[in-house]
Amino acid sequence: MIYVAMDDFLEMLPEKFWGHTDGLVFKPSQLDGSPAISIEVGIICRRLLSGMRHAVAAMARQGNSLIVDEVMLGDEAEEYRELLKGFDVRFIRLSAPLDVLEERERLRGDREIGLARGQYDMIQLGKGYDLEIDAGTNTPMQNAQQIRDFLGL
Repeated sequence: MIYVAMDDFLEMLPEKFWGHTDGLVFKPSQLDGSPAISIEVGIICRRLLSGMRHAVAAMARQGNSLIVDEVMLGDEAEEYRELLKGFDVRFIRLSAPLDVLEERERLRGDREIGLARGQYDMIQLGKGYDLEIDAGTNTPMQNAQQIRDFLGL
């Protein structure tokens, strides 16, 4: 199984497009009295992430089994479904209550405070997931076991 992470592709984005409207902009604000950061994805970043999905499809066509870690905020699932027609594709959503996500965000120390709140409602929208896991009450090992069982691994 090959692990493909959205963050690895985002690291390919040239530095000049971080904070640029054509690239990726993190916009701080307040939501319900707490810090929130919304993400605006410009044309260059959209092309990069679409390229990631095409790369995933190319890897699958070469016989690779993949686990893809992506935050789907738009119509990414539809693009995957189109690119991966004929493959056994499963969409799994791991979620947790906002307070749990914000605590994890603080503990990690490598994320801007407010990203969880800024993305929470967008990620909570139904997108036709095949399995949804409450990662707020399960341990990471329980999450992994639930995924393994679901996939028959």
